[in-house]
Amino acid sequence: MNTQTDGDAKPASWQTIHDGLLGAILRHRLAPGAKLVEEDIAELYGVSRTVVRAALQALARDGLVALQRNKGASVAHPTPEEARQIFEARALIEPHLVAMAVRRAQPSDLAALEASVHAEHASAHRHNPREAVYHSADFHRRIASMADHAVLAGILGELLSRSSLVISLYWQQPTTLCDNQAHLALLDAFRARDCEGAVRLMRAHIDALLADLDFAPRPRPLSGLAQALSIDP
Repeated sequence: MNTQTDGDAKPASWQTIHDGLLGAILRHRLAPGAKLVEEDIAELYGVSRTVVRAALQALARDGLVALQRNKGASVAHPTPEEARQIFEARALIEPHLVAMAVRRAQPSDLAALEASVHAEHASAHRHNPREAVYHSADFHRRIASMADHAVLAGILGELLSRSSLVISLYWQQPTTLCDNQAHLALLDAFRARDCEGAVRLMRAHIDALLADLDFAPRPRPLSGLAQALSIDP
């Protein structure tokens, strides 16, 4: 069964399919290495393979999908070296963004950061690491948005999405993403307008995330495509 409910419904756009796949990847409902068969996705959404292919190509440009000739598409599977490089790049970018964000932060921004932290920790307490990872990345995205630097925020957005794949594969602590309360400490630095403290905390936070990656291979369960996209087959 596809996502259209009647004969007058418009077919899903490539952006709708892109966003559905992206959400499933970021929430770890589609694991690294999961096959993304064009025919299956097209049937689920009631669209042509051409529309699906456009969505997959956009995800591939962001490093989230691997496209291989004669093998089709699959969720990207970062190597240990790629994982290190992703977090090393974040360590270079995020301290600059957090410094700009602290100087520009408005009360509404701090409220949004606080809501993100609470959502992350609530997910962890419910033993829902997938949602905790999603809200953790949202915290970092909000800081980038507050910094008001479109180029760096765009680069970081891609790195955060790819970090989600890295965490799915190599994270050692599946019950919570930030058990060291790093985000709460950063929030306190924002409230205090402590720019230097926020920079120091962000650097230590990224370094700790990289240090907590475990590159030993281990099996990962693969969800069905319809289940991952929350579409009734």
